[in-house]
Amino acid sequence: MANSKVLVARGSSWSPEFIQELLPSAQRTALLYHLSYLCLGGFPKLERLVREQALETQLLFGSSEAVLMKCVSTSSKLVSSLLPMLMKAVENNDPDLAVKYLEEARARIDDIIEAVDDMVKRYDEHNQNVATCTSDVVQEKLETEKEEQKYSKEIKSLLEAVAKLKEELRKMTKDENEIEKKIEDKNHELQNHIKDVSRRKRGFGILAALVPCFGALIKCLYDAATGPGDTAKTQSLNAELSRLSSEKSSLQNKKWSIQIKVTDLQLQLANSQLQLGVIPSHVHLKEVQRCLSRIQNILVNLGINFWKKVETLLDNLKEKTFVGEDLIEDLNDLKEEFLTSIEAAEQCWQRFGECCQKAKDIFRVQSRDAYQFLEIDPAKLSKDEWDEQHKSVMEKLIQINPLEMSIIITE
Repeated sequence: MANSKVLVARGSSWSPEFIQELLPSAQRTALLYHLSYLCLGGFPKLERLVREQALETQLLFGSSEAVLMKCVSTSSKLVSSLLPMLMKAVENNDPDLAVKYLEEARARIDDIIEAVDDMVKRYDEHNQNVATCTSDVVQEKLETEKEEQKYSKEIKSLLEAVAKLKEELRKMTKDENEIEKKIEDKNHELQNHIKDVSRRKRGFGILAALVPCFGALIKCLYDAATGPGDTAKTQSLNAELSRLSSEKSSLQNKKWSIQIKVTDLQLQLANSQLQLGVIPSHVHLKEVQRCLSRIQNILVNLGINFWKKVETLLDNLKEKTFVGEDLIEDLNDLKEEFLTSIEAAEQCWQRFGECCQKAKDIFRVQSRDAYQFLEIDPAKLSKDEWDEQHKSVMEKLIQINPLEMSIIITE
């Protein structure tokens, strides 16, 4: 049973999975900006544009920290004060006071929902600004490509190696999509299993309506299921979900390793052209374009996969917090049902606050420490200094392991 509960915790919608990719994404963003910045030493206009976007990202991360702090504070207030006082009012059969506390909770929740919605919009706007900057880099690249000369055999070999790795990435992306489909199917099967058990277990249907999160329902299913078939099937489905998630994380890690190899080969290409006397500007600008494009993808993921999930969780929490508010009108008969729903919501608010605290700490570190490279003028770096910084950035990129990050944050 202990092992089963571990699986439930990791598969639950209330596990920290909505923040597990936040740290590597934030780290990659700063490192990719740094790499772009190094490649623009000879392009003052583009250097200024990239600096502006990097500073905007830094400020956006700082604002993200502030909004998450607001989420943490609201969760703490609800768990430590408002919800307990609400339950006390219900226990004392005081519907007027209960309604007052519910309205105060509603106002606080609406306030953070509005703040999170604003963050989603800001990430979208910033992503568009980065896209504009990328277009400027592309235009500069097109102008310098007119001076390009024929590649040597060494350069052709590097290009072939890059093409081979990109083909591997395309195949891995296809495999990843297939795994994602399997995960969706398995989740659907698990939901149907829970519905089936709820129909057969007396009283479990009411409990399913009152417990506001999928993971908690699975736990209740373990506790309520007496037949070995029910428990075995639940364990089997959770085990399969855990295996598929691990397989997906492993594949993502392999994809990232190949992307690092591609980046390294592309920079070798730039260095080879420099040694051959070919103007390397367009190659460096290609690298800047790639970095900015990857930053765009990360910003989209942060806006959709992180802040959208936070927004969805808040909407769900709001709905579940007020799921039993109509019961206040008849406290004598429905008091216990209302108290049960509030107790369940209280647990979910506490978990949400803990997750937001972890996310807040990640944004705080990144917004304060990760952009110090902007204090250096890349045009004034010697070749040795440039090589040293480039090597350091690449090593840090290689060290980012999505699978390990997931395990660390989950634990």
